[in-house]
Amino acid sequence: MTPSARLAAAIDLLSEMEAAPRRPADAVANAFFRERRYIGGGDRRAVSDRVWAVLRHWRHLGWWLERVGAPASPRARLIAAMQVMPRPGEVPAALFSGDRYGAAPLTAAEQDLAARLRGQSLDSPEMPQAVRLEVPDWLLPRLADMFGTTLEAEIAALGGEAPLDLRVNLLKTTRREAARLLAEGGIDAEETTLSPWGLRVPGRQPVTATAAFKAGLVEIQDEGSQIVVAAADARPGMRVLDYCAGAAGKTLGMAMTMQNRGHIVACDVSEPRLDGAVRRLRRAGVHNAERHLLVPGDRWARRRAGSFDRVLVDAPCTGTGTWRRNPDARLRLSERDLEELTAKQGEILSTAATLVRPGGRLIYATCSVLREENQDRIATFLAASPHYRLARPAPDCGLPPDLARDGMIALSPLRHGTDGFFAAVLERVD
Repeated sequence: MTPSARLAAAIDLLSEMEAAPRRPADAVANAFFRERRYIGGGDRRAVSDRVWAVLRHWRHLGWWLERVGAPASPRARLIAAMQVMPRPGEVPAALFSGDRYGAAPLTAAEQDLAARLRGQSLDSPEMPQAVRLEVPDWLLPRLADMFGTTLEAEIAALGGEAPLDLRVNLLKTTRREAARLLAEGGIDAEETTLSPWGLRVPGRQPVTATAAFKAGLVEIQDEGSQIVVAAADARPGMRVLDYCAGAAGKTLGMAMTMQNRGHIVACDVSEPRLDGAVRRLRRAGVHNAERHLLVPGDRWARRRAGSFDRVLVDAPCTGTGTWRRNPDARLRLSERDLEELTAKQGEILSTAATLVRPGGRLIYATCSVLREENQDRIATFLAASPHYRLARPAPDCGLPPDLARDGMIALSPLRHGTDGFFAAVLERVD
């Protein structure tokens, strides 16, 4: 594709994202490229890089467009981005070439827009703090309460680009051997500092095309998720429940720490997500796991009350800790979403607590950095659940000893280099 055709594709992709504002941007992008298989890998990366740069600076660009009285269309956002975030050697007018498959030439109004923004920087001292930090206005006070004096640095880290983390599957290999095999495939990886099974790959590289991935030696999983698996401390012979399993990423990790011995159940309310787990479980060589679809009126949980040694609740949440990967999530999140999610988290936690046997452990986790979904949720649960108490992760579970405080772990990109994650370890005392 020519540079102008790449730009035209970026405009089209942004337009499709705007037409489906409640749909995750990566889902829109996957469908977009699937329907355009003629776009090669390098072109996909170039188009995606330009689109994600706009998503990461959505409020900045909208502020500048409003300031100069221009409509915030996909073309206008890209024109603004070229002026306030210029790329070396790039000539915006030349990219709007009007060539076949290329972006249409700039209109007179668009030329005026480019001229008025030329030479401006992305930030302006007149920008409101919420715009500068790329967060919703209503959310800023909550984030300030959470982070205090490190607010700006924490939010800047949440807005950066995420690395690619892998979890080595110890059922099939070792971390050193997996790194060696990846290197043979042209992918260099370094050991993570917190997870005992993690490898970190710089940039975006085609890991899924490697022999190591296809053989189930590694799985793509953020180091923060791996920390949650370690905190769960599922051991051989245990009965373990992954209550909000999704596509079973943490189920795979716990099956590994169980050495494929014992029994693990992956539950979820989404049949497609559970169906997606089948191939992953098979590829990883996991054979001590089963899946269960939770449906309204299901008596499955009631019949298994008090029967599990470990119950992991990876609760549905705002995903504020994953903004590095999903910058568009900031645009969709509303205060009502938060209220509905915290209510759902409380319900799920209460139900999951009934499934833990006396002496067993309940692990609550989110990929959120918000107090309402994390520390406040645990405090509310403990106030209503006298049979539970916070517990420290086991000293031999593989975690750094100072990572957990009073049974709770709070991770952030700034402090730990992971996504934003929270985990609490709760022990049933009778």
